[in-house]
Amino acid sequence: MFKLYVDADSCPKNLRQIVLKAVMRHSIPSFFVADRVLKDVQAAYQAHTAVLRNEAKKAQGLDEDALRLIKSPISMVVVEAGMDSADDWIVEHSQLPCFAITHDVPLAGRLVEKGMVVLDDRGKTLTGENMAQRLSLRNAMTEFREMGIFAEKHEPMNGKQIKAFSDAFDTLLTSMLKQYGKE
Repeated sequence: MFKLYVDADSCPKNLRQIVLKAVMRHSIPSFFVADRVLKDVQAAYQAHTAVLRNEAKKAQGLDEDALRLIKSPISMVVVEAGMDSADDWIVEHSQLPCFAITHDVPLAGRLVEKGMVVLDDRGKTLTGENMAQRLSLRNAMTEFREMGIFAEKHEPMNGKQIKAFSDAFDTLLTSMLKQYGKE
């Protein structure tokens, strides 16, 4: 089974909800990495664990000790606060087959170098074919900002961008499920 790594510090909560619902539906091992506990991820872990235990109790009639061993494959990984600590954890621990979600272009570049497919928060799939161009654009924009030529504007996500992410995530997830299936 493949795994999913989410740079949860850079993933907006509304997008995490989309990801969490899919992860719970398909029981995908997933790692939400941040420098703090995210309540929505913890709540999803607890809810999914309860569902899995109830299903196992009905289907297999397990006793309470056996049921306690059943846990959701959702992991909330809390790293030390600091620049790139979540990024470093994801790069260090990720193993193929897997994919990642991040807004962070340098992290995406590091993951693509490992052979991973990366989805950004706007629904763009980043691979070896398009990563160099994305990094060049990001570096140019950084230089322009430092020279005072360009001011970066972060607008809130609109419905169209959320749908683009959701559609791209669904497409990538479906592809991974077809290729690697369930355990």
